[in-house]
Amino acid sequence: MTDEARDVTPAETDSVALETTDEPDDSVTEDAPSDEGEADSHAPVERPRGRLVPTMRKIAPVVLVSLLLISGGVATWLYFKWYRPDQQTDAAAAHAVVRAASDGTVAVLSYSSDSLDKDFANARSHLAGDFLSYYNQFSQASVAPIAKQKSMKTTARVTEAAVSELHPDSAVVMVFVDQSTTTKDSPQTSLAASSVLVHMNRINGSWKITGFTPF
Repeated sequence: MTDEARDVTPAETDSVALETTDEPDDSVTEDAPSDEGEADSHAPVERPRGRLVPTMRKIAPVVLVSLLLISGGVATWLYFKWYRPDQQTDAAAAHAVVRAASDGTVAVLSYSSDSLDKDFANARSHLAGDFLSYYNQFSQASVAPIAKQKSMKTTARVTEAAVSELHPDSAVVMVFVDQSTTTKDSPQTSLAASSVLVHMNRINGSWKITGFTPF
């Protein structure tokens, strides 16, 4: 066998392939983008950091002041929404409204034919609103004529009173009353027990009766 016709060994074949691969490929055009250009397009862009620090220093005090104002506003709202009403509806407030309701009830239900004007004026000092207007009309149109005709005298006494509802500027008080009454036809005292829901409102710092409902 001659040298030209001898078989090519696998090692020689690999050598030929490697030599062929190393040759430049004329089919690649010059306009194709290079790998270096693609790598640069995906590289992160560095941003200047030096200007962020002064900016944050300017923003931080503004944010802090805003937070302080907001927290102060919330505290004020909570004070007027919860703490103040709790203070105004404590045991002392309940005692004051019960006392005002009891005194007013006694004034409304106590009068004498000998002192009607004085008794009515005393009752009006405990009243306000629509009930005051109603009492003025009722006392003059109904109570006064009967009281004068029968020489009536009636005295009320509160036996028990308790708060049913209590708010900073309004309340409802249950009042239990005994009334003793005498007339010229019945000089012997007659007794009557009754109960009333007394509606109260705080007006100019004082509790006034604005509703009077027997039950």
